[in-house]
Amino acid sequence: MLTYQDCVGLCDLSEEEVEAIAEHEHIPEIVAAELGCYLVHSEEGVPMIRRIILEDIETAVRRGDKKHALTLRLALKHFVDTHPLAKVGAA
Repeated sequence: MLTYQDCVGLCDLSEEEVEAIAEHEHIPEIVAAELGCYLVHSEEGVPMIRRIILEDIETAVRRGDKKHALTLRLALKHFVDTHPLAKVGAA
């Protein structure tokens, strides 16, 4: 049986990136890992994940959660660094 950590390891996303998808979509993290795996391997999915993380950052800032906003900013930086299609203007 696969664990959550196994699924994250197979989806080409960090745990923080998966958590951002789960937060944005209001779904369990294991489901977010599956969704993220699908999105990260599709042309339109990589920019979508970038937008998801950006929207999560905006939400955290609006509610005054600076620590969570910073965590999400670091997740976004990692995502952009490891997925070239996530860069603004890419494609």
